[in-house]
Amino acid sequence: MLNKARIAVLVSGGGTNLEALFNAQAAGALPHGEIVAVVSSNPDAFALERARRRGVPAYALPRKQLGQEAFEAALTQKLRECRADLIVLAGFLSILSADFVRRWPDRIVNVHPSLIPAFCGKGYYGLRVHQAALERGVRVTGATVHLVNEIPDGGRILLQKAVEVQPGDTPEVLQRRVMEQAEWVLLPQAVEQLSAHIAMEKEDHL
Repeated sequence: MLNKARIAVLVSGGGTNLEALFNAQAAGALPHGEIVAVVSSNPDAFALERARRRGVPAYALPRKQLGQEAFEAALTQKLRECRADLIVLAGFLSILSADFVRRWPDRIVNVHPSLIPAFCGKGYYGLRVHQAALERGVRVTGATVHLVNEIPDGGRILLQKAVEVQPGDTPEVLQRRVMEQAEWVLLPQAVEQLSAHIAMEKEDHL
C-alpha cells in the first residue's frame, strides 16, 4: 500500500491507547495506516517516550503555557508538516475548539471509556467516568470510538463494546478492564476502518 493514511496521535498522559495502536501496527492489523507523529499537550507525558522508542517523531506543545489559540496554531503547523490525514485522540485531555474541529471534517477520532450517551460530556474523563458508573450501579459499561464534531463527545459513533461491571470493582480496576477488553480492541479497529477509506480516496486522486 503506497498511499497509506498518515496518522497523527494526540496524547496527554501515559499513552496506553497509543501503545495499543503501535502494537496493532506492528502486528499488521493497521495495513492501511501509518503513525507518523505523536503530539502531546503535556511535555511530561510518558506517551512521548513510547513514541520515541518506536522511532516515531514526538512533539510537546504545552497548552497551559501557550494558551488555546497559540496551542492550536502550533498543532495545526505540526499536522501540516507531517501531512496528517487522520487525527486520533488517544487519552488527549485538552478540548479542541469548534473552529479547529471544522477544519478536519470526519478526520478526528476519539475513544471514550463509556457507552455513549452514558457518562459523557463535560467533566467525564479518566477515572471520573468509571467512578460515575459505579456510583450509578450499572451492571454494564464499556467504550465508544466516535468521530469528533463541534460538540464534545458528539459525532458519529463508529464502534462500541460492552464490558461487565464486577462486584467489588474500584474505579481503577474497572478502568483497566474497560481498557483491556474494549478500548485497546476498538480503537485500532476503528482507525484501520478510517485509514482504509482515506487510503482509497488517495488512490483515486492519483
